[in-house]
Amino acid sequence: MTLKEQLMIDFKNAMKSHNVIEKNTVNLVRAAIKQVEVDTRTELEDQDILVIIAKQVKMRNDALPDFEKAGRTDLVDSYKAEIEVLNKYLPEQISEERLKEIVEETAKSLGINGGRENMGKLMGPVMVKIKGLADGNTVKKIVMEYLS
Repeated sequence: MTLKEQLMIDFKNAMKSHNVIEKNTVNLVRAAIKQVEVDTRTELEDQDILVIIAKQVKMRNDALPDFEKAGRTDLVDSYKAEIEVLNKYLPEQISEERLKEIVEETAKSLGINGGRENMGKLMGPVMVKIKGLADGNTVKKIVMEYLS
């Protein structure tokens, strides 16, 4: 079963169970997928859909601190619930320890020992290796620690 089919089944189940948050969240993801398909005139594969879902999670995570500062606990709770729904579709995120190992292996294979000027040289290959398995901000933090 493709991810798109799973989203459709989950959307129907959420409607039947009157789960408004899940229904709205899945519907927003389906709309984002449809928009990309219309714009690019292609049928998206599961990997492409995972990128869209990860973007949706990142967008919500980035908005959380602003809502917390503004005292909007209703929106904070809503976004956290939406993130929980979206995370069901994403692959398991790798641990920081494993990410540190990947950064070290990649740096050694590229001959990078340290220095902030090597940030771009190291980030690109690491992001390719862990595509979709870790947040970019976490990767950046670990790469910065390694280069320091």
